[in-house]
Amino acid sequence: QVQVVESGGGLAQAGESLRLNCTASGDIKDFNVMGWFHQTPGQQREFVADISSSGSTNYADSAKGRFTISRDNAKNTVTLQMNSLKFEDTGVYFCRVEDRRPIGTLTYWGQGTQVTVSS
Repeated sequence: QVQVVESGGGLAQAGESLRLNCTASGDIKDFNVMGWFHQTPGQQREFVADISSSGSTNYADSAKGRFTISRDNAKNTVTLQMNSLKFEDTGVYFCRVEDRRPIGTLTYWGQGTQVTVSS
């Protein structure tokens, strides 16, 4: 079993920065992908950014140039540094861990952390 716990987030004004952290613990294999998703009420969860255990990153267009994802493989943590926040960044941010194994991919989600950006 794998546990995924997010921290960080909170309230910020437009233009400010916030940092989100996520820690995964449990039976995680070496090759995995950790990422962040954003959800607002009534909307589907949307991809923000992810990073593989080899350091390869992907970003949504909305995050490029403003957000930076990084990770510490030794600690199984991933950080999302969010700069130049916009009102539309408001929502719940979920951390997702994909444990990619030869038999298939196991996916784990955290409970989410709220980010509120005031304009």
